[in-house]
Amino acid sequence: MLNFIDHSGPLASTAEIIQGLEENPPEVSPRYLYDDLGSKLFTAITELPEYYPTRTEHAIFEKHGASIAASTGVGRTLVDLGAGDCAKAAQLMPQLMPAHYVAIDIAADYLRKAADGMAQRFPAMQVTAIAMDFFSGLAWPASVPANQLLFFYPGSSIGNFSPTDAEHFLRKLSQTGQHSGLLIGVDLVKSRAVLEAAYDDALGVTACFNLNLLLHLNRLIGADFNVRHFQHRAVFNREQSRIEMSLVARSNQLVRWNGGERYFAEGDALLTEYSYKYRQEDFLALLQRAGFEPVQCWQDEHKHFMVCHAKSI
Repeated sequence: MLNFIDHSGPLASTAEIIQGLEENPPEVSPRYLYDDLGSKLFTAITELPEYYPTRTEHAIFEKHGASIAASTGVGRTLVDLGAGDCAKAAQLMPQLMPAHYVAIDIAADYLRKAADGMAQRFPAMQVTAIAMDFFSGLAWPASVPANQLLFFYPGSSIGNFSPTDAEHFLRKLSQTGQHSGLLIGVDLVKSRAVLEAAYDDALGVTACFNLNLLLHLNRLIGADFNVRHFQHRAVFNREQSRIEMSLVARSNQLVRWNGGERYFAEGDALLTEYSYKYRQEDFLALLQRAGFEPVQCWQDEHKHFMVCHAKSI
């Protein structure tokens, strides 16, 4: 049976979004990529041949599932951060055998359907779904005991934070509950060609995912973005070790919203996402600074991706 808790509320105030649009250069938080349609599009992205992170992480779970369970322990409360369709957690259920599965995501309707499917698939397991924006802070519900937590953050979503913000976020996790653990996926530094293809696929699904953000902004702030007037761009900044995803104006245009406007000249970019890539030693050092003691890591044979288990200090 599913226990659904809706702490989502509004994604943000209009003022917060407009502040980002008025910055130089303008930017929008990547969490606005994930409305209901955006969540479905991202699920489609994970099936693309260019998007290696999902299938590579899947292969690591498949090959090392027993070792991962031996490291993390079984029967814990598995807290799935950014659960999406819950498929990644479902893959590990036979090994981890959690007593309680807590799925957290920002897209309330999408989460409810996915978590309900988990409750039906694993009827002996307690399932709680919490709709919330955990990027802004993890409001832990009193109905879920905060002990023996294993935070599950797959897919290298940690890369959407700057290294400083990632450390701050992970520190919050290490301080939540007693005897907390972390099982996290991390995308590793690799060739520019592989990285850029993963964020700019031949079918254009990632472009649709990115452009859908403009439709979401139109609903949220009453803007008049025209998706036909922007194009998707994704480039790897080697100095910053990050993919930079943006929407670039195809022509000169004025975009209006309730109470304001911004002029975009042809070629101006609206930043929509950073995705940082790490070297193993750098990420392990970040974990330690955040209050976690790394226990064990697993990589694929090409060293494209890494899964780490760590315990709070």
